[in-house]
Amino acid sequence: MEGSWQQTEAETLVKDDLVYTIMIAQPEFITNEIVETALEKVKVKKPNPFYNEIRFERISEGSSVAMLHVGPFDDEPQTFAKMDAFCQENGLKRCTAYHREIYLNNKNRTAPEKLKTILRYSVQ
Repeated sequence: MEGSWQQTEAETLVKDDLVYTIMIAQPEFITNEIVETALEKVKVKKPNPFYNEIRFERISEGSSVAMLHVGPFDDEPQTFAKMDAFCQENGLKRCTAYHREIYLNNKNRTAPEKLKTILRYSVQ
């Protein structure tokens, strides 16, 4: 599972104000038509208003910087600081205010200090 997170204009992090999208990568053979057909079937069997927010799209991004973060989500700023330092040392600049997180284990079954998350943001 992957999340795309964007902080609002506030200088300090307020978790409740984060804007996010949660994604699940799909195999190449999955098409928009397959997704639409599956959604129509599941809407009948198990109604949920959030189904209308599901969308299928291809995402292509340019160059990025990524780093494995091990530990609680609240400690991610330390990893971002290392990524920012890497960018500065290598003449790279962050493109946007949002970042992506790829979750490598289940937060409900893993101790916070053992959580593994790939943090990534676009650079130029």
